[in-house]
Amino acid sequence: MTAPATDPQTPSGEQDGVRLEIDGELAVVTLCQPKRRNAQSPAMWRALAAAGRELPGTVRVVLLRAEGVSFSAGLDRAMFTAEGIPGEPNFLQLAAAEDKDLDDTIASYQEAFTWWRRPDLISVAAVQGHAVGAGFQLALGCDLRVVADDVQFAMKETSLGLVPDLAGTKPLTDLVGYARALEICVTGRWVGAEESVAIGLANLAVPGAELDAAARDLAAALLAAPRGAAIETKALLQGASGRSFEEQRSAERVAQARRLRDLAGIGD
Repeated sequence: MTAPATDPQTPSGEQDGVRLEIDGELAVVTLCQPKRRNAQSPAMWRALAAAGRELPGTVRVVLLRAEGVSFSAGLDRAMFTAEGIPGEPNFLQLAAAEDKDLDDTIASYQEAFTWWRRPDLISVAAVQGHAVGAGFQLALGCDLRVVADDVQFAMKETSLGLVPDLAGTKPLTDLVGYARALEICVTGRWVGAEESVAIGLANLAVPGAELDAAARDLAAALLAAPRGAAIETKALLQGASGRSFEEQRSAERVAQARRLRDLAGIGD
């Protein structure tokens, strides 16, 4: 997928199929190549990574959404061809690279998928239609997911002889458990809206016409909580699976002490 031609009507926050809009404490990141079903390319990944770096410190909640009938149809299939995407390595070139170069390249791709869980932010993905492969993993990168009733998640990498490598395996396993994550990835089957809510993959499913409103309502509810309390709570929950019960109790006490002193205006 080549970069779009420069257009004077294009918003300054739009680049390579990604638009970033800031509204006070809320940032909205939109995949905006609906005619291509928001197929992903390295250029789009660089734009997504840049959006994360460009967020002002005032932003507390990030909403990820997509234009068109599909959230993202996954990787641009041109990456699989000998011609590839102009200016980008195709899969054959990636395979022939030295180990460090290949590792560095994949790590650079992963940057687009990892910043959404930063400790100072809460991210919400609004997902409609197909969210396939890289699209599924991008939705998994967010803290929370609201889905339309027509959503279809699928992890197709394994059926193509690959593995999911865009930071999606950890959140998927955390959300649905090892056995179901393994089954979803290896079979490559579709997971619809009702099942995604039932297994904990999505927080809420709504009619497609209500998706944007429902996601924005959730963002507003998240913003209603005091920032310091939200950050501390997110940190407690993110670390809970790696702590014992007693360690988690201790972490709660330490976090609460910080909150009490902050609210009382008592410094460290």
